[in-house]
Amino acid sequence: MQIAANKAVSIDYTLTNDEGEVLDSSAGGAPLVYLHGAGNIISGLEQALEGKQSGDELKVSVEPENAYGEFSPELVAVLGRNMFEGVDELEVGMQFHASGPDGGMQIVTITALEGDEVTVDGNHPLAGQRLTFEVKVVDIRDASEEEMAHGHVHGDGGVEH
Repeated sequence: MQIAANKAVSIDYTLTNDEGEVLDSSAGGAPLVYLHGAGNIISGLEQALEGKQSGDELKVSVEPENAYGEFSPELVAVLGRNMFEGVDELEVGMQFHASGPDGGMQIVTITALEGDEVTVDGNHPLAGQRLTFEVKVVDIRDASEEEMAHGHVHGDGGVEH
């Protein structure tokens, strides 16, 4: 069976940046399970996996525009500490939900604290980076009607509801 839309796909992977630093990996754990064609993984990796079969191995570099996008300076802001009312201790790395430029919710990360100024960044932590995936296709199966309707895989390695 080949990877195509509406297939439940299980992959083992290791993700590295241009410096060869491991950013994420399924090694030592369960494979990543996703619904192909539903936008569950970044588009560049999904495109590279299209047509692959169980047992196939590949190494693919994904440019920022097909991963987490380019870094956008407009998503970085300096706010006053008073904007974080009810939070006793602020620390670099803390994440909060905030209203995005399009009115939707987005996650922002505190990247700097200086006096009463708090710098937050709404970019994905991997925005602007070329990502390299080493992938082995572990399993492919037809997705159930319910999985297709929900847009994600259920059961082992998937979403439980």
